[in-house]
Amino acid sequence: MKNSTQLIVNALLVVAVAVLFYLHFASGKPAKPAPASAPIAAAPADTTAAEPEEPEVPLTPAALADTNKVAYVETNRLLEEYQGMKDASKRLEAKARGWEAQNKKLVTSFQAAVQQYQQKAEGMSAEQRATTEQQLQAQQMKVGQEQERLQGQAQQEQAKLNDQVMGRVNKQIEKYGKANGYRLILATGAGNIAYGRKDLDITTPVLKYLNKEYAGKK
Repeated sequence: MKNSTQLIVNALLVVAVAVLFYLHFASGKPAKPAPASAPIAAAPADTTAAEPEEPEVPLTPAALADTNKVAYVETNRLLEEYQGMKDASKRLEAKARGWEAQNKKLVTSFQAAVQQYQQKAEGMSAEQRATTEQQLQAQQMKVGQEQERLQGQAQQEQAKLNDQVMGRVNKQIEKYGKANGYRLILATGAGNIAYGRKDLDITTPVLKYLNKEYAGKK
């Protein structure tokens, strides 16, 4: 009897720790985007050096003219320093704290029910003990299902955050590339660039452009 109830508690705690572990990382740094999400402005061409600091110019026929300008941005740095991602991560962290609180309430309630059973088990008949253990097992299953729901909700929110932020970033980088006459803007950090000269790195001016655009539309 004691072994069966201990197994119930141990099984639930394993699930609880797994969920809390996921929620902790779901509220941390954003996940790296897949290579398909890398911002690209146009088709490949020659790698002529570009100045790191590009002027922000309006879309004009001259700016849109065909050129050999190629550059790249550091994806990880963009996501860490882009204010839009910072704000979205804060919103996700707030939700994660709510999910963690729900999970803690579920575990605490189950543990209390097990402790109450252990305290009263000696005075119960065999039939009462069997009935109570079945009830505890049913409660454990219900808690596990709720924890799975919370984990699925966390995964969906994380994916939604990435899609929204990367969609906005890609759109703005495309505008930036056209405005500054780039044929191609690549993204590092997704395993698609093994080497790039530092003078082709336009992460700093692109970040400035993205944050300025985001601040104007908040």
